[in-house]
Amino acid sequence: MNTVRYGIIGCGMMGREHIQNIALLDGAKVSVVYDPVVDLAQSAADLAGGAAVMGTLDDLLAHDALDALVIVSPNNLHVTQLQAIADKRPLPILCEKPLYTDPTDAPVLQAFGQTYPAPVWVAMEYRYMPPIAALLTEADQITGGIKMLTIREHRFPFLQKVGNWNRFNAQTGGTLVEKCCHFFDLMRLTLGSEPVRVMASAGQSVNHTNEVYDGQVPDIWDNGYVIVDFENGARAMLELCMFAEGSRYQEEISAVGPKGKIEALVPGPTRFWPDKLGAPPVPKLIVSPRSPKGPEVREIRVDPNLLEAGDHNGSTFYQHLRFLDVVRGQCRVEVTLDDGAKAVAMGLAAQQSAIERRVIEL
Repeated sequence: MNTVRYGIIGCGMMGREHIQNIALLDGAKVSVVYDPVVDLAQSAADLAGGAAVMGTLDDLLAHDALDALVIVSPNNLHVTQLQAIADKRPLPILCEKPLYTDPTDAPVLQAFGQTYPAPVWVAMEYRYMPPIAALLTEADQITGGIKMLTIREHRFPFLQKVGNWNRFNAQTGGTLVEKCCHFFDLMRLTLGSEPVRVMASAGQSVNHTNEVYDGQVPDIWDNGYVIVDFENGARAMLELCMFAEGSRYQEEISAVGPKGKIEALVPGPTRFWPDKLGAPPVPKLIVSPRSPKGPEVREIRVDPNLLEAGDHNGSTFYQHLRFLDVVRGQCRVEVTLDDGAKAVAMGLAAQQSAIERRVIEL
C-alpha cells in the first residue's frame, strides 16, 4: 500500500493537531507545509518529522510528493484557497470549518462543487467524538424519534491565534458561524431534517472587552441561545457560553422523544484539566427510557494517545481515518460541501436573528 502524502495549508494550533493525528495513521505522512508565518511553518514541518516548507501556496501545490490537502487557514481564506487549488492542482481536500464566512461566497462554493473533480471533505469533527457518535447510532431507537434536541457547550474563551484573527467578526463570520457551525451540522445530522426557521439571542458579555488590536476592540460574541425549527416538526436549541471553563463537561447533548431520552457528555481538552483535581472526566452516554424508568450510564473511554494528539476528544483521528479511505478510493465523503455550506447558512441566519431581533425564515 502506497503512503498517502499530505500538504498542510496553515500551521497554527489546529494545523498541528492535524499533523499529530495524521502521524497516527498507517500509510500516511505530511510531506509539505505552508504558512505565511515562516516560524510556524518550520515548527510544523519539524513536528511532521521533516516535511518540506514552502513559501507560497503555489509552491506547495507544485510539490511533487503530494496526494491530498488539508486547509487549516483562517476562515476568511478558505474560499480563495479552494479556488486556487481548483485552478492549479485539484487533489482530495479536507477543509476546516467554517467553509465560508461571507454570504456572497455561497454561490461561488456551489459552482466550485459542481466542477471540482476530486473529493472535498468539510472538517466537522464533532460528529466523530466517541460519545456523540454513540448517541447518533442509538438516538432513534432510544427516543422513538427525536422531538427535542438540546446542545450545550460551556467552555473556555477563544484561544490566542496568529494575528488575533479570531477576535473579529470580519475574519471569522461571527461566533455563531465560526464556533457553532459544528452544532448546526449536528442538528441536521441527528434529526435527519432541514431547518425552516431560526431565532437567536447572543452577544459579547465578558470576553476580550479589554483587548485592543491595531486600535480596534474585539467584537466577537461569547454567549448565546439559538432555537431552530425543522421540517419534520422537531426543534433544537443551542446554548453557548465561552466563559464557563470551570465546567466538568464541555459539551452536553440530549435528544428526547416519545420513548425516552439519550445524552452524551463530552469533557474539554485534557490539557486544560487541573492536575490537582485528579483524573479528567470520562465521556459518558446516558440512556433514560420513560418506561421502565432507570437511567443507564455508560462510560465511553477514549484512547489516551488520541487525547494527547489534539483537543477534540479523539474525533480528529477518526475523521482522518475516514478521509484517508476517501483518498484511497475506498469510501465516499461523509461531510460534503453541501453539509458544510448549510451549517454556515444556519450560523449566518442565527447571527442575523440576534442582530435584528427577529425570526429568520430559511
